[in-house]
Amino acid sequence: MTEKPQTRQASKLTPGPSNLITDIAGLKVGHASHEGARTGVSVIVPDKPAVVSVCVPGGGPGTRETDALQPGTLVDKADAIVLSGGSVYGLDAASGVTAAMGAQGRGFPTGAPVPSPIVPAAILFDVANGGDKAWGETPPYADLGRAAYHAAEVDFDLGNQGAGYGAIAGQLKGGLGSASTQVGDSVKVGALIAANPLGSLVDAAGRFWAQPQALHHDGDLEFGLPALAEQPCDASGHPFVGSKLAAALGNTSIGVVAVAADLTVAEAKRVAIMAQDGLARAVRPIHTPFDGDCLFVLATGAEKLAANEAERPMALAELGALAADCVARASARAIWHARPLGDVLAYRDCFGGAAKG
Repeated sequence: MTEKPQTRQASKLTPGPSNLITDIAGLKVGHASHEGARTGVSVIVPDKPAVVSVCVPGGGPGTRETDALQPGTLVDKADAIVLSGGSVYGLDAASGVTAAMGAQGRGFPTGAPVPSPIVPAAILFDVANGGDKAWGETPPYADLGRAAYHAAEVDFDLGNQGAGYGAIAGQLKGGLGSASTQVGDSVKVGALIAANPLGSLVDAAGRFWAQPQALHHDGDLEFGLPALAEQPCDASGHPFVGSKLAAALGNTSIGVVAVAADLTVAEAKRVAIMAQDGLARAVRPIHTPFDGDCLFVLATGAEKLAANEAERPMALAELGALAADCVARASARAIWHARPLGDVLAYRDCFGGAAKG
């Protein structure tokens, strides 16, 4: 007699109370933007050091401290995560955050007079978006990093904020997006995405590639137009339709997935790998040679992943699946909330509608 496969109980997924990554308790997010340079920085700060891992499948990445996040290294937790514009210059943002945290006595203890804050970071390319980048030998990113760190709060706005301030997604204005997923009474996962991909997040009619993952928030669709909600995207066109081919070197989607589960570094790495599938559902094409796509996973450890060791693999698979969906939604919300910048049009300029949720 063949044993029937196990099935999960049907549980309706809903956004968390704020539909932000900070629905995961113990997290704050801060942003700082430079209007003249059309760039910015976002910082994710856990109340206490958290297990962090990373997945970087993009062809043109710019990162810091990612080697230290691999299983088997000395340090298994991080003090903050930085997402920044500015390409290679933006890596200085993490230095500003490191200095601010060290001055407060936060960081990995080494026995030295000052601790060593562990602050991994990823950058996106926004230096060709028309802003004033004539900063000479003093790029603004260290200062922006410090300002974003000191501005960290539970509530924050989306769109033209922080690392997403100068982002361009395909041929539309990119931005910063966030979402969370609740199962029953528990918020399982949250995501924060700075969307700046070569590819497009919508088809020619304005339908989001991530539309199948969309949830309702406060009675409204969290992104997208109601008239298009039930219509499938048209994938018959060439995959580069809507991409920013004229600026093929200026891309990258970066972000953070947060969970409350007590993950090991290796488990967090698996969730990061699965979460990248959310970018694949939201952007067409993705992971090109011109994108430095990078997702961090941060686990606060506030809740048990599973009741016992035997159940951990299945629970981990479920968490990774939820993370992928949440990343897709956060990516779409990035351009749904974006505003025009310079001569780059926003989604609502092209397809109408008003941001909700």
